[in-house]
Amino acid sequence: MKQSFTLLLALCLAGFSAKAQRAEVQLSDKESFSMVVFGDAQSYTRFDQNQPVLELCTAWMAGNAQKLNLQAVLFTGDVIQTNDNFVVKGRSNHNQTSRQQWQWASHCLERLDNRVPYIIAGGNHEYGFTRGNEDFTHYPEYYTPERNSKTKEHLVATFPNRMGQASLENAAWEFETKHWGKLLIIGTEWAPRDTVLTWARELCESDKYRNHTVIFLTHSLLKEIKGGGIPKYTNNSGYKVSNPNWGQQIWDKLLYPCHNIRLAICGHTGHPAADDGKEPGTDYDFLSNMAYRCDKNASGLSVHQMMFNVQYLSGGADGCGGDGWLRLLEFMPDGKTIKASTYSVLLGCSPVTKHLANRTDECCKFEMSIEK
Repeated sequence: MKQSFTLLLALCLAGFSAKAQRAEVQLSDKESFSMVVFGDAQSYTRFDQNQPVLELCTAWMAGNAQKLNLQAVLFTGDVIQTNDNFVVKGRSNHNQTSRQQWQWASHCLERLDNRVPYIIAGGNHEYGFTRGNEDFTHYPEYYTPERNSKTKEHLVATFPNRMGQASLENAAWEFETKHWGKLLIIGTEWAPRDTVLTWARELCESDKYRNHTVIFLTHSLLKEIKGGGIPKYTNNSGYKVSNPNWGQQIWDKLLYPCHNIRLAICGHTGHPAADDGKEPGTDYDFLSNMAYRCDKNASGLSVHQMMFNVQYLSGGADGCGGDGWLRLLEFMPDGKTIKASTYSVLLGCSPVTKHLANRTDECCKFEMSIEK
């Protein structure tokens, strides 16, 4: 079964390289541009049989970058399950060592290198020995400014990580667009420290960037509500990482006072539908692994906040890793509307399953308006 599954994915990968026009996703306006939000990838990288799905996704993004006018891919963090652990535990947690996980994630990103900029938030599983209780990380060893020329050309600022190193864990990128003007994307480490939030705020309020529209990318911000509803902010107080800030603190210290942060994106939370006695793949399942809320900042402007973490959608923690689901953000040429849609690269690559590849329920397909 595993060999057949891998063969199917290999055929899909070959198809994306040669025939990207077969993708089941297109922009609604030829003047739009897009960004992809990719949720926590840890359940792809921690099991060898799931790993090809991650490469399928990055190959699809690279193959469709021109068609979708793809400006950036935003990873919500947790691209691996364990940062520094060489003991494997089989299907109960992971059957790949930390080094194997890091190497596979890095390999998959080669599909995007020098083609599409990508930004990776630091997730808790990128830190410490297993899940973010210590400050050290191998992140800067694998994700450097030099590896992707497309990312490097947009890089405008960095701030040291918890180990005192210059790293893309805390960094900012500038994009100039035809209809939206100048955008600034700020990504942070797991549970950003006060100094990181201060750096980000000062950057947003500086003369150079105060008129930019800012997108903020961090790992932990919103927590889903079972079956849907207005999500709450995270409070991961059980973690021992130094000087952390969780969801409510990030809102209070950064998102609320900054007039130009208009969109915040995160991952981290979510749970399998089976935990609530529900069937996987249902509307309830998607509601339990995504979240959205909109609040006014100190200037009275809307701050859209979304959580996207699909690793449990394919049968929970022991499933397929997320079935290739990604969130596409289409920035419309009116300069104020963002259309969010949800698409499965895995389901979309086969004529047998492509009718399942686009979700149309409210939590998966919606619009956001950015007031000027």
